[in-house]
Amino acid sequence: MGNGKSIAGDQRAVPTQGTHVWYRTFMTEYPSGLQTLHEFKTLLGLQGLNQKANKHVDQVYNTFDTNKDGFIDFLEFIAAVNLIVQEKMEQKLKWYFKLYDVDGNGSIDKNELLDMFVAVQALNGQQTLSPEEFTNLVFRKIDINNDGELTLEEFINGIAKDQDLLEIVYKSFDLSNVLRVICNGKQPDMEIDSSKSPDKAGLGKVKMKSL
Repeated sequence: MGNGKSIAGDQRAVPTQGTHVWYRTFMTEYPSGLQTLHEFKTLLGLQGLNQKANKHVDQVYNTFDTNKDGFIDFLEFIAAVNLIVQEKMEQKLKWYFKLYDVDGNGSIDKNELLDMFVAVQALNGQQTLSPEEFTNLVFRKIDINNDGELTLEEFINGIAKDQDLLEIVYKSFDLSNVLRVICNGKQPDMEIDSSKSPDKAGLGKVKMKSL
């Protein structure tokens, strides 16, 4: 699978002996070797969403589309799988930062975080906190210099130290569920233990058995 780089940086790769299984599955589903945004939404059963929810899913797709050609190819697909398989919390938080930094300027402002969690609520239903409450809580807790923007360092350090915020962020787009959908009926040797807490197992510990 090339150099093993992913959207979240260096991380543990899917076992080499299993790569051909993923490749065969991907090419069976997408003979052109490319997955479109429409196919991504179809795969996850995310059709007929309202505008806010669609915006969130579109942003997720765009972070997976690392070369920005409008498609997800196999290397990008396997990188997305690696993001779920690897267990390093910091790498997952880097991905979430990229997801929330909609304009790509290297920081998250209040409007970006608010818009993203409005979209999350539209997608996932009612949350414990409203998007406004969550946004204000995040900035009150982790915006160290009170400039109204979160740098990558502030975001990672702040979220990682706060279990409640960490859990909410992880639930904003539960990638373990994405993996379940991708592997349903196609990867029987995949086990996902979602009972682990976020600080111990990221988005649910994924165990890859030898193929």
